[in-house]
Amino acid sequence: MTENLRPSGAHSTDQDPTPYASPYAYDGTAHTGTAYDGTAHAGTAGGYPPPPPYAPTSRRRAKRPVALLAAVALAAGVIGGGTATLVGQLNDGGSGATGSGGAVNGTTVSQSSKGTVSGVAEAVSPAIVEIGAASSAGRSTGSGVVITGDGEIVTNNHVISGAQQIQVTLSSGKTYTADVVGTDPDKDLALIKLRNASGLKTAALGDSSQVKVGDQVVAIGSPEGLTGTVTSGIVSALDRDVTVAKDDSGSSGQGQERQGGGQQWPFEFGGQQFNGDTGEETTTYKALQTDASLNPGNSGGALINMDGEIIGINSAMYAPSSSASGSGSAAGSVGLGFAIPVNTLKADLDTLRAGDGS
Repeated sequence: MTENLRPSGAHSTDQDPTPYASPYAYDGTAHTGTAYDGTAHAGTAGGYPPPPPYAPTSRRRAKRPVALLAAVALAAGVIGGGTATLVGQLNDGGSGATGSGGAVNGTTVSQSSKGTVSGVAEAVSPAIVEIGAASSAGRSTGSGVVITGDGEIVTNNHVISGAQQIQVTLSSGKTYTADVVGTDPDKDLALIKLRNASGLKTAALGDSSQVKVGDQVVAIGSPEGLTGTVTSGIVSALDRDVTVAKDDSGSSGQGQERQGGGQQWPFEFGGQQFNGDTGEETTTYKALQTDASLNPGNSGGALINMDGEIIGINSAMYAPSSSASGSGSAAGSVGLGFAIPVNTLKADLDTLRAGDGS
């Protein structure tokens, strides 16, 4: 005879993982056990015991799937969060290895923050830097985008053209000295490298061929030396022919963006010159147009989609200049900014790294 040690009327709970079972083994012999009404019950050979006065089995079976579903949902949440964290760790400030077409992996916006300006700013701002370039003509301020963990930074050629010394300030405030690796004046692009840098946050380069008019974008840079300034807007047009000076030798002396001087990088569009004289040596490229606010110092910074991917390098902006007003100062952004498509940069990376365009 077997004995049921469970108290009368008790049934299994979450603390008692043993499934509910009859106190009688079905082995073809008679057994005696304690029924749920507290009285003894005798079974017959080959028979089943009568059901208890109430049906705890159905109650427990109704409860357990709910608990199981809750556990599965919790596990899925933990696994999903762990996956997102792992992806972030793999992308943040890694080796900066490039794939086919010069693609660069980097930080991306978390799933919960996708589609928000604040999410893009939080994810990408650590990869945007301020560049100070000193030359015989003065000091210029621009921006740059970190693309490798050991300090490769993309910027505009006009930001560092003619520079004798380059100092880079990270979003954290830490400063580095940088050297020019390669320049491509024809595309107004340059690559510089920080000295003795490692473990930096890097930006992810996107695909500018997928950009559409009306797409939301975020611009991050250092206008007027205000490091890490974030603005937002939309893509206003594609494939604008923008003409800029190749270096800082323009007749107006406005080749670089002079900090505090109110001077801006001059460019041509539609046969007209803006922000000064571009000089004799110019180059023309197809640009993305945006109404995100750009000001002097934004050049070389990032134009970013809502997934946190770089789609353009900000390079030119229109502002009513001192030549029109005679006041000696420049007005702010009026929503006409231009960026070099990131696919142009990706196609040019090997050339910049080799220094062939210098």
